[in-house]
Amino acid sequence: MSQAIKLLVVDDEPAIRRLLGTALTRVGYAVVEAGSARDAMVSVQIDKPEAVLLDLGLPDRDGLELVPLIKAAGAAVLVVSARDATEQKVTALDLGADDYVTKPFDTEEVLARVRTALRHRLAAEADAPLVRIGDVEIDVANRMVRKGGEEVHLSPKEFAFLAELAKRPGKVITHAQLLRTIWGAGHDNDVEYLRVAARSVRRKIDSDPAASMIRNELGVGYRLLV
Repeated sequence: MSQAIKLLVVDDEPAIRRLLGTALTRVGYAVVEAGSARDAMVSVQIDKPEAVLLDLGLPDRDGLELVPLIKAAGAAVLVVSARDATEQKVTALDLGADDYVTKPFDTEEVLARVRTALRHRLAAEADAPLVRIGDVEIDVANRMVRKGGEEVHLSPKEFAFLAELAKRPGKVITHAQLLRTIWGAGHDNDVEYLRVAARSVRRKIDSDPAASMIRNELGVGYRLLV
């Protein structure tokens, strides 16, 4: 018997969580819930849902800030929000959301959108790269890094940093692109985060620190040398 696909419903209104949870469970999904941004990100790391239904009006943080963080963790994001302004929808989609449904919603439409988002996620994973550089293997789809055949344990942020470079090996990925994708909106100038991540990843995967496979293009970004 195959394991049920796990979904996370994030909304500060218990009634909405119950409504969506009941509809999703009825068609065979395994559902976990969160009522705040903090609880949502804990669940993303522990429960590892394949898709997140995300409200934007959370009590402790704007839901838009979570979109790139959830995407970096590997889940699809379906925004379910009362915000119906076009600019809000465009911002959410630009940040990486797979779809946007406005409240009030029809549960059957939400189920259809979830199915579509999951199909797109599977298609993207099928195209996700398996990059080999010397004795290092970066498996983006399965979120795994090996060195000399042994698994290398990276933190979620370290893996997200390396994965973004591995998706476009040889290409420079700018500081702003990396920060927005991994840490979210509002972190465009926090370049020190990238320096820390790069230093830690190099220590774990480089055979020769003097010839690192992660190149720092000063003032611009990083690239993975292949």
